[in-house]
Amino acid sequence: MIEIDGSRGEGGGQIIRSALGLSLVTGKAFQIKNIRAGRKKPGLLRQHLTAVRAAAEIGSARVEGDNMGSKTLRFEPGSVKGGHYHYAVGTAGSANLVLQAVLPGLLQADEPSELILEGGTHNQASPPFDFLKNTFAPVLHRMGPKLSLTLDRHGFYPAGGGCMTVQIEPAPLKPIELNERGALQSIEAHAVIARLAKHIADRELNTVGERLEIPHEHRHIRFAGESQGPGNVLLVTLTGEHVTETICGFGDRGMRAEDLAEAVAAEAQAYLNADVPVGAHLADQLLIPFAMAGGGSFRTTAPSSHFTTNVETVRTFLDVSFRVEHLSEKAWAVTVR
Repeated sequence: MIEIDGSRGEGGGQIIRSALGLSLVTGKAFQIKNIRAGRKKPGLLRQHLTAVRAAAEIGSARVEGDNMGSKTLRFEPGSVKGGHYHYAVGTAGSANLVLQAVLPGLLQADEPSELILEGGTHNQASPPFDFLKNTFAPVLHRMGPKLSLTLDRHGFYPAGGGCMTVQIEPAPLKPIELNERGALQSIEAHAVIARLAKHIADRELNTVGERLEIPHEHRHIRFAGESQGPGNVLLVTLTGEHVTETICGFGDRGMRAEDLAEAVAAEAQAYLNADVPVGAHLADQLLIPFAMAGGGSFRTTAPSSHFTTNVETVRTFLDVSFRVEHLSEKAWAVTVR
């Protein structure tokens, strides 16, 4: 039984999701204590509970402590089964983060899977749907498995109510190297608005377009009319020769459209200036697939607290080593063995 302290490092829900996914992959049971101890609302919230129960069903697991607010969880996996599954968070909690918990196991299942996930699809504290589809899924495809995502309905905080369909074709994961971004082929900006005035999107696109010199034909407004509540996200997609990066920023009450666009443009420019293929958020997402593949390398920006905490969690379950080397002021090299 692997013992995990949920308060260590970044101390958030990432520890739970990674432990669930790695438990499904390795068949190793774990117990985690002090779940989200440093958070304003410690213990399991709705999205974490949904992830636990989804992993339990997919992995035929025995579970103790799967209730709201629980600060201790015991998870004993059985065999992973692919197939058709449907999970609803029931709040604006991130459906994308539920996917993180079950995806590692389903990548090595004995049959394809289809997931219908309901909840938040565009949340500030998690990678939005567009990042998963345009940035993460293509890299995973290069490693062997195929991940296809369809957005059925936008879900913004606080209303939630979003829905996406995920199709997974499992395959052995092979090591890859992502050390060069290659030539920048295009930059596109999308302003997504739901139940808000169009001028908000216009102002965001004008500002980010001018800062990053994005041609007018590459600036797009997406109306999320099916959303159950208001919402706004600004997305910049940077397509390189070898990888696509997605930068996002979320509108909020009292925030000027121009300020949001300036922040997104600054993050995109920082990524371009670093001259690395893998941004900080993609680096977090690649740790488990690279560890499952048993090797690989990538160059990225400064590792986040999520990254370093996730490295510790992965090493608890898998016999792999991570070498993180500071190459320059803005670039780091990560090697998995």
